Amino acid sequence: MEKFNKYKIKADQETAKKKAEIEERERKMKERREKEMKQQLEEEQKKEALEPKIKELTDEEAAEMMEQQKKKQEESSKEVAKVASNEVVDSTKKDEGEDPEDAGKLKPNAGNGCDLPNYRWTQTLSDIEVRIPLPKAGLRSRDLTVNIQKNHLKAGLKNQVPAMVDDRLLHDVKIEESTWLIEDKTTLLITLEKVNKMEWWSRLVVSDPEINTKKINPEPSKLSDLDGETRGLVEKMMYDQRQKEMGLPTSEEQKKQDMMKKSVYFFSNSSCNNTLKWISASASFPERYQRF
Repeated sequence: MEKFNKYKIKADQETAKKKAEIEERERKMKERREKEMKQQLEEEQKKEALEPKIKELTDEEAAEMMEQQKKKQEESSKEVAKVASNEVVDSTKKDEGEDPEDAGKLKPNAGNGCDLPNYRWTQTLSDIEVRIPLPKAGLRSRDLTVNIQKNHLKAGLKNQVPAMVDDRLLHDVKIEESTWLIEDKTTLLITLEKVNKMEWWSRLVVSDPEINTKKINPEPSKLSDLDGETRGLVEKMMYDQRQKEMGLPTSEEQKKQDMMKKSVYFFSNSSCNNTLKWISASASFPERYQRF
């Protein structure tokens, strides 16, 4: 009996030892799984933090967002109008002889375009660049919707309304030569190639406030890069612009005036020649009369 008890005690000890080893192994496996799950969760959280969250809105949420956007645009329009009126007053003080047709127009920015609440655009004679600040950094091309048509531009986030810009362009552009990209991870840059490269745009889209194109100042270095014929056309356009600002006739108007002067001179000479011929004929009449 004692021998049996001795083996029983030994067996119980081995069973307890194995049970402890199994529990320790399970504890370590559990800790390892928890650690792996924690690492996986942290990686997913980091990934979610880096990637933009695009939420699909319901009709009610979209309507509410549109209403808020509308209010912001109205406030921005009031601010733009206020700035415009101040600029008009300042320009009127500086130049009382300004053309009345230009009253209320904004002064061009440094890039011959306009700085607006939602975006900024600049232009040369050949193209237009539109820079739209993105709502958050890290957005990718797949998160945006950009649609460039011949006379319409739409740009914004996917599945979100309203778009950052969605309106008819002032003039036509070349679709195949127009591009867009994300600049510095914070700005959407759209480049539009003009169809008419001899024309300054007074606004990007028809709903924008108008700028005074007479105050556009192209850089001389840009003119030197143009070919002779194009440069001549640009210089002619700049000359006409200065003439209009001073209230003087443009090159076309001067040409018409010169043609009118020549016409009057020709008519006067023709009348004078006819009068001389009539006098000559009258003077020779008595001689002929004496022969009969």
